Amino acid sequence: MRPVRPFFAARWLFPEAVFRTGSSGKSLCMTFDDGPDQESTPELLDILDKANVKAVFFCNGSSAEKHPGLITEIKRRGHLVGNHGYRHLNGWKTPAGTYRENAEQAAELTSGELFRPPYGKIGIRQYRQLRKKFRIIFWDVMSYDFDPSFGAERSLKLLAGNIRPGSVIVLHDTPASTCRAFLPGFIRTAENMGFKFETHFEMLHLDTVKSTE
Repeated sequence: MRPVRPFFAARWLFPEAVFRTGSSGKSLCMTFDDGPDQESTPELLDILDKANVKAVFFCNGSSAEKHPGLITEIKRRGHLVGNHGYRHLNGWKTPAGTYRENAEQAAELTSGELFRPPYGKIGIRQYRQLRKKFRIIFWDVMSYDFDPSFGAERSLKLLAGNIRPGSVIVLHDTPASTCRAFLPGFIRTAENMGFKFETHFEMLHLDTVKSTE
């Protein structure tokens, strides 16, 4: 069985990282990793526009460098851009200095405030170095939309059965992701359950975003 949430120990190892928003009430934060992409990003932006939902796009610096117009468009439509590293490095297999430099290189192209570790894999030393500059953002619910074999219907059911107040949800901005197939349905389902979508990370400078259990 695939884990939906990060291992509990992650919250202990990375106490200042965000796994859920600190908002009260039935709010969710939708995030997208691995973009921008010429095929998937425009379609995702259109889906979000139609639903009047704002999200956070954690973008790879190398892709942002190739498609700066998409970064501009994400921001123009009222979404936030986060940092997902210049290259999609596995922190468990990368020296701390190289990992830090990779994040810093991407900061100039994406964000110098919000960082999500690729694969969710980051070492203690890497975390301690990067938290001095970035707010480290993990997640509360993983959709597995990046795996076509998992299927759009299963991802939709997984999300509907696991979202809770403050959930940070991970989706993927790639051509292979199934999220474009189920995203409109998920938004409707969540809203019918009484949830609303917000991007609380806009208030980082107020220290209003925090990890909760």
